[in-house]
Amino acid sequence: MPNERYIAFDVETPNAKNDRISSIGIAVIENGSIVETKSTLVDPETYFNRFNIELTGITPEMTEGAPNFRKLWGEIGELMQSGILLAHNAPFDMRVLSKCLNDYGIAAPRYFSYACTCLMGKRCYPELPNHKLNTMCERCGITLDHHKADSDSLACASLFLDYIDQGLTVTDFIRRYDTHSLCTLK
Repeated sequence: MPNERYIAFDVETPNAKNDRISSIGIAVIENGSIVETKSTLVDPETYFNRFNIELTGITPEMTEGAPNFRKLWGEIGELMQSGILLAHNAPFDMRVLSKCLNDYGIAAPRYFSYACTCLMGKRCYPELPNHKLNTMCERCGITLDHHKADSDSLACASLFLDYIDQGLTVTDFIRRYDTHSLCTLK
């Protein structure tokens, strides 16, 4: 495995607009090991949909007193920019992160390098009926408390390490995300 640093992350959102974060989980990978984890609730400063509350278990009351995204970025921004980002179904998480950065007017890199562990899973385990996070974790024997950002980010990191053990070449999956146009560049 290359001596690169990877930042596996997962976000939960309060509503279907997917432009705010109610929780984030982060798992840092260095030299083939998970070396750090972080998670926090986030005050999204917006409304919650019943669907999202039922999916994530996060209520508006739970986020009262939690940092908003601007404050949170002050705490995690350097970490999030310190390596290649990883997420399962990464375009979703990258879009939510970018929308938050833009909405809060936070100066951050225009481009983030990232890789999607869902796409990697399709290459490593093509025989599976789907490559959702819970399916992949069940296949690889990884504990998952689904739709909990801390568990999802740790599962993403663990899947990534499994793929590396399977001989997957990471560079085949690294993409660049444009935070201004909210899309992956070719």
